[in-house]
Amino acid sequence: MNGLAALLIGVPLLGYVLSSFTRKSQDSWISLGPLDHFPQGETRLAVYRNPVSKPWDGDTAEVPCWVRRIEGDAFQVFAINCTHLGCPVRWFQESRLFMCPCHGGAFYEDGSHASGPPPRGLFEYQHKVESGELKVLGGHLPTLAEPL
Repeated sequence: MNGLAALLIGVPLLGYVLSSFTRKSQDSWISLGPLDHFPQGETRLAVYRNPVSKPWDGDTAEVPCWVRRIEGDAFQVFAINCTHLGCPVRWFQESRLFMCPCHGGAFYEDGSHASGPPPRGLFEYQHKVESGELKVLGGHLPTLAEPL
């Protein structure tokens, strides 16, 4: 009886532990839209669908990000989450700052830390310009332990 109980508990536990070694990366390049959707010198909100989502994820599979077009084909794409506790930051064009409503964190337009409790600047996604579109490397959400 004890052997059967150990088997029933041990097999799923072993599968969980070994799953991190067998999981394939599902990172992929996802289009955020044509370049003309992002005017030069402005920061805009964009959304892409997480490539690791399932059909039943619904709207939670939509991942927002802030896109800053510096000039020409030079961009910065930021995760929307504050690096303090993950609250969504908002862009304020007038002050040219990202602000976190939860604990007063502030970030400059280049994503660097300006003030408040966040330990670092905003996470920045890998991105590229290809065939007249801005693409972001999706499938990996940033954390302090694993930044982008």
